[in-house]
Amino acid sequence: MAAVVDPEIRVITIDELGILRAVEEDRATGRVTVTITPTYTGCPAMDVIRADIRRALAAIGHPDAEVRTVYSPAWSTDWISAAGRAKLAAAGIAPPPATRAGTVVPLTLAVRCPRCGAAETEQVSRFGSTACKALWRCRACREPFDHLKAL
Repeated sequence: MAAVVDPEIRVITIDELGILRAVEEDRATGRVTVTITPTYTGCPAMDVIRADIRRALAAIGHPDAEVRTVYSPAWSTDWISAAGRAKLAAAGIAPPPATRAGTVVPLTLAVRCPRCGAAETEQVSRFGSTACKALWRCRACREPFDHLKAL
């Protein structure tokens, strides 16, 4: 399951994105249950993610797997792994800063450009290529880029 990619951000897996919560196998029946949490309620990619999970499990001998969606606790950008953040940046998508549960949430004064690293950026639109991203532009290198919205 860790290898299933996010259908909207094809450079990152559902595990790296933090969508994959658990994979459990009932030892008595062999039935597999996968638990996932969407990045936000109403995420249109969830049907594709469920189908990709079922297809991956069927390919390894688990055609009757259950995919369970849970909403609590709500997904957080803190669940994106370090490898996932690096992959997002390498693909030109600025990941939100990581916070730690129970601490003060840092105020983001600037979004760094994932291409040149400059902090001189501006938001062009709150809506990017998908609902979970916003469109930004770097004033230094003049390149547009997506920024994954902090949730």
